[in-house]
Amino acid sequence: MNLEDLTVSQMNKTFSLLAAGLSFIISVGVFAASDLEEAMQTRLNPVGELCMSGDDCAAAPVAAVASGPRTGEEVYSTKCFTCHATGAAGAPKFGDAAAWAPRVGQGMDTLYSHAVKGFNGMPAKGLCMDCSDDEVKAAVDHILDGSK
Repeated sequence: MNLEDLTVSQMNKTFSLLAAGLSFIISVGVFAASDLEEAMQTRLNPVGELCMSGDDCAAAPVAAVASGPRTGEEVYSTKCFTCHATGAAGAPKFGDAAAWAPRVGQGMDTLYSHAVKGFNGMPAKGLCMDCSDDEVKAAVDHILDGSK
């Protein structure tokens, strides 16, 4: 079949099919490009937001402040037990009177000083940096009361 044998209606059908196919290909390309653009924009969005003092988002509740000094039991159960319940790093265990006897024998002032300032494997204040000296001493008293 050559071009001379094609009728006008056959040529119109051929051009219509080509035009429809081309339109389909263009519309798919445009749709795919918009999806890519949206996906790229999503990836480029910031991870978080900056919140400055005075903004509505800066109105987070303030953590409650302790109303007074913590008891020795509170300090022990939230800080000291980590080492003194297990004997980690050579710490004398809570309730082990034999392990505490030589330390008590050095005097309470020495024991308090070691607890507050640190000694050997015991870091200063047992790493309870928000504890006052009096709270650390109360924790020592609590441990000793439970280790008689």
